[in-house]
Amino acid sequence: MSIKSFLLSSLFVLTILSCKNSSDDTTTVELITVEEMDSLLKLGEVQLVDVRTPSEYQEGHIDSAINIDFRNENFETLIAKVDKSKPVAVYCGRGGRSGKCSAYMKKAGFTKIYDLDGGITEWKFKGKKTVK
Repeated sequence: MSIKSFLLSSLFVLTILSCKNSSDDTTTVELITVEEMDSLLKLGEVQLVDVRTPSEYQEGHIDSAINIDFRNENFETLIAKVDKSKPVAVYCGRGGRSGKCSAYMKKAGFTKIYDLDGGITEWKFKGKKTVK
């Protein structure tokens, strides 16, 4: 077998394996911009979860967001009450907690997860409204 044949065969096998792995995983986590989040919220087809602490939430949050503190000892029980079959958008202060939350939600079987890039800090920076 020539080196060229070997490389082509290897590439073919790797392509098949990568396609198989990606098709087995139906959950996606999409990092979205403030503008994309705003559009999703206007469509009204996304569940919005603020994963900051209750005190951070009370200081101001995106309208219609429910507060489920990522650091709460009962986080897994609380997030399990969110409908896994519907799209979910999560955010925190800057993106760290929501990124960890998104990874957990993916493992827990949520089907579509959006994560606000830059969190509520970026939301406010772009001039978007918050409520108390």
